[in-house]
Formats: sequence, structure tokens, C-alpha cells
Amino acid sequence: MIKRFGLLAAPVLLASCGMPGTGGADEAKSGDGTDTIELAEFPDRPYWGDTHLHTDVSVDAFGFGVRLGAEDALKFARGEEVIATTGTAARLDRPLDFLVIADHSDAMGATRRLYDAPRMMVRDPTLRRWRDMMHESPDQSTRAVAELITAAANDEIPEALRDPERQAKATRDLWDRHLALLDRYNDPGTFTAFAGFEWSLMPGGNNLHRVVMFRDGSAKTGEVVPYPGLDGDVSGLWDYMEAYEEKTSGKVLAIPHNSNLSNGMMFELIGPDGGPMSADYARRRAAREPVVEVTQIKGDSESHSFLSPNDEFAGFGDAGWDLGNLPLTAKTTPDMFAGSYVRSALLRGLTLEQRMGANPYAFGLIGSTDSHTALATADEDNFFGKHTGNEPKSDRAMLPQNLGTRQGRFGWHYLASGYAAAWARGNTRAEIFDAFMRREVYATTGSRMVVRLFAGFDFSDSDWEGDWVRAGYTRGVPMGGDLVDAGKAPVFLVSALKDPDGANLDRVQIVKGWLDADGTQREKVYNIAWSGREGASADALPPVGDTVDRAQASYANSIGAAELRATWTDPDYRAGQRAFYYVRVLEIPTPNWVLFDAKRFGLKLPSEVVEASITQERAYSSPVWLRPRKTPGDAPPIMK
Repeated sequence: MIKRFGLLAAPVLLASCGMPGTGGADEAKSGDGTDTIELAEFPDRPYWGDTHLHTDVSVDAFGFGVRLGAEDALKFARGEEVIATTGTAARLDRPLDFLVIADHSDAMGATRRLYDAPRMMVRDPTLRRWRDMMHESPDQSTRAVAELITAAANDEIPEALRDPERQAKATRDLWDRHLALLDRYNDPGTFTAFAGFEWSLMPGGNNLHRVVMFRDGSAKTGEVVPYPGLDGDVSGLWDYMEAYEEKTSGKVLAIPHNSNLSNGMMFELIGPDGGPMSADYARRRAAREPVVEVTQIKGDSESHSFLSPNDEFAGFGDAGWDLGNLPLTAKTTPDMFAGSYVRSALLRGLTLEQRMGANPYAFGLIGSTDSHTALATADEDNFFGKHTGNEPKSDRAMLPQNLGTRQGRFGWHYLASGYAAAWARGNTRAEIFDAFMRREVYATTGSRMVVRLFAGFDFSDSDWEGDWVRAGYTRGVPMGGDLVDAGKAPVFLVSALKDPDGANLDRVQIVKGWLDADGTQREKVYNIAWSGREGASADALPPVGDTVDRAQASYANSIGAAELRATWTDPDYRAGQRAFYYVRVLEIPTPNWVLFDAKRFGLKLPSEVVEASITQERAYSSPVWLRPRKTPGDAPPIMK
């Protein structure tokens, strides 16, 4: 059992770099935003944000070198210029609408305290060596943290780093300052600053991390402190969340991420004790974890080519990351993939729901960065890397980047991904959080394309001629919703608009998963709208083309479309079928950050790396579920 971190909390002062003062927030900023702004009748636009950002408070981020704190992170997300740790001016072309700073709850601030500690006070030889490495050079500091992460995975954290009382006091101090800062930067109608943290369970190095996100301001979130995860289990996290809601009448949710690095443990078919999963466990998980992070810097978890061999676009962002768990201390084998990727998890959810009447994996989809630089950017031409060690520099694309001691992952495997889009009636904590709870959210790999999905039974092409959004809400359900089988095929209204500053659209697809009459899991990808290619059929759609100039890291919007929409009726519907449907939107090919680096630094890259750096940015909507009207053990809607 790994103990909690607590090194040197009392005798060493917390560094002041980036740490906020307290107070100064008015009542509107310090609450959940209810009744502070005028709201639209229906969710009228997607609000863009990052729910997964680390600053110098995270134990690994500081060791990796970041010296930017939460205030810098908030300024950057709001569109202000900051100076990155390595000295480069950094700014977003377009500000974000919301941000969750999700520093690790375990050992919060510990590496800064170790770094700042007088050497003579550090008596443990391992900690002294790590301290020395952090002072020696950025590369050695990164190596020290990689060793720390591996030690945590192997239950080998030094005893001197295990003092829960000292760590609890340090966490309390950091959390209180952080909450005060968030309230000062929270600005209903303009920018939303959420409280949150990352819970970092990692048994044997298998990633089971969750981001925890609160709906409330400091009056409620100050009643708790971040809950540590290294020595716990997920039921303990849910206990913490339920206790918080009972104590404060507030709301909190959890967001699993990097299932691709879990070695099959994130979406298991069995319960936590190794026995059959219970309906109560499934319902509790669905209620606590309404969305998952499907794409981020450390790869994309939507699908794997081994699981979806007939999907030509499966496997995006898997290279390097499908080799093993988070620190690469255990290899991944093909039998683990189904428990690691989102599409297969959605299928497993159907199977479990049919078996016991509850679906633990009825989740919506978002993207976020998991950046450890305090810079929430998912822009290919403005990529600051996973951590400070790979902020812009000439050799970062080809350097080994795995967190452990083994080789196999390189800089070019990192993705400049992703963002979360929330359909909401206004920009407040309450409105955006509630969009997450009802799963009316979607993921992108960084592009800000606008994707809308409604499902019902009586939509037709004529709806596009009127107020189709009103029709969608009044006669159907939006993304994230549940449909009860009406004895006829469901009909979908799907709209996609290109990012106004980005590439044209290639195609819109619906990914369907369902159970056959005998319970066999099935999946199929349908092309439902595409640009050009006159006369092409949906079943044999040729590639859209490629305008990418590899040397110049540029492309032309001479192919593709600015807007695609479709009214689509499921041709494979069968009465009583249990199914899910989500939308995948693909842009035309564009250069990723590696080619921008190559141009910027005059690099000559291997040809396979160049070709792997042509990407098709994409969006994944949250699914809509079709559920039988009456079946044994019929499940009620997950979301209320």
C-alpha cells in the first residue's frame, strides 16, 4: 500500500511564485453563477474549455520544470500573454471560456518543498538524490520525477515522503489560496474558473486517474480539501464526492482519462473485487462519472485498429501509447484493449445493461490537454508540450519521452490535443457543469468546430428549413440523451461547422454500436455527409485529398466544406435493439505540431515521422442511447 506524501511540509516555506493572495471576489464571482447573467432559452453555443491543466503545484509538473502557477494559467486561458517557464512569450489566439486547474491531489506542492529544502535537512538518500537532480539541470529534474512516478507505481516511495499529517496541512493551505484565486478570476458571462483536482490512482502503473470538477464556489469547496488517490480505490473517491454533496448541497463529478494507458483496467466487465459487477456499482459509477476525457496530449482513447479493423480512421493517436501502461513498466497485450478504449467501453456498457439493468459506461465525451506547463493550448501551431522539458525546442520531436526508464515513446507521439465543448445557456459554473452532467458536451482534438446532434423519431429534411434547434429540443433529445425505442428507426439531425480559423471539413460520420439478438456486440461506421466527391457512395467514399505542404507546414482550404449537415435514419435498426450512436467529424488533412517545429527549427525529419505528422483533426460527440421500452431488468435513464 502506498502511503501519502508529506515531505518537509512544516519547516519549509511554500514558495510564493505564482501563488495568489486571498479575498477580493464579490458574491457573483464566488458562487455557482446562478441568477448572475441572462440565459438563453436553449443551449445556444458551445463553450470551450480545458478541464485538465497542471501548474507548479503538481508534484510531477514542478519536477518537470514548470514555474508557472495557477494565476498564470488563468491569465493564459483568458487570452492574456504570459512568459512560459523556458522564457518564450505565450498567448492563445482565442481565449477559452472555462478552465479547470486539476493539480494532482497527492503530494500537492511536495516537489517544490523538496527543491526548496536545505540539502542538509534531506536525510533520505533517495530524496537527497532527487533533490540534487532537480537542481542539476532540467533534464535531470525530469528524470528525477520519472523515477518518482515509477516508485509510486511500484510502491517504493521513501518513508520520508510519507507523512499524511504534514501533507494534509500543506494541501489545506494551498487549496484555500487556490479557491480564493479562482473566485477572483471567475467572471460570469465571460470566463468560468472551476475548482478541481486530479485523483491519481495508478495500481502497478496502470492509469486509473480521474479529474474531479466542482460546480461550486469557495463557500462550499472550502469545506473540503482534494482527496488523495494513490493509496485508495475509486469507491473511496465516490464516498468523498457523496459526502461533499451531502455536507454542502453542492455538486461534483469525476472524469476518467487516459484509459489508453490503463492496460484494460479502466472499463472492466467485472466488479472491483474481481467478481461480477453489481447493478448498484454500475449505477453509482454512471452517476459519479457522466463524461470521460477521450483525447489529450498522451494519446487518443476513442478506438484501436485491433478492435475496429473495418474503421479506416480507427487508431488515431494510438502510436507509442498502446505499448504499455503509464510509466511503461508493464506492456499492453491485445486482450487488454477492450478495457482501455472508449468505443469498446460503450459496447461493454450495453452488454452489462442488458445483463443487469444498469450501464456503468453510459458516458459523454470531452477532450482536454493534460498539459503540465500551466498553458492550456491544443493548437498545433502553438504547442507547448506535455511538460516544460518539451516546450518548444529543436530536438523535442525526436527525443524519448516515456515517463519510465524504458524506451518506446518519442516526442512526436504527443498530440496537441484536446478541448471540451459544452452546450450551455450561458457561461457560468452552474450552466457549464450542468451541461457536463447531462452529457451535452463533445470532444475535439483542438479544432473549434461546432457540432450539433439531435435524435428523435419524426425528424425530416424539412426541419432544416425552420428553427431546427427548437425542433431538436422539443421533439427529440440532444447529444448525451436517451431515446426509448418507439418501434421505428431513430432519425438524427447532425450539423457540423468548420472552425472559423481552421480547416475545412472532410466528412461527418455516425458510429453505431449495438447488441444483436443473441447479445453479440456489433459496431459500424456510417458516412452520412461529405464534401465534394460527386457521385461517390457512402460505402466507398474515397479520401478527400491532401493539400499539405510538408516543408512549409501549411495547407489550403481548396478542398473540403465549411459546413456539412444531414438527416440520417438508421438503416440497420431492429425493434428492441439496444444501441448507442455518436458523431465523428473529420477535417481535411493538416500539418500537426511536428511539422511546425520542423519549419521553425529547420529540421530534417525521417520520412515516416513526416507522414505520421499529417493529421485529420476531429470531433467526437457524446452518444445518444437507444434503449428497449421493456426488457427484463430494464434500466431507467441514467441521467435525471
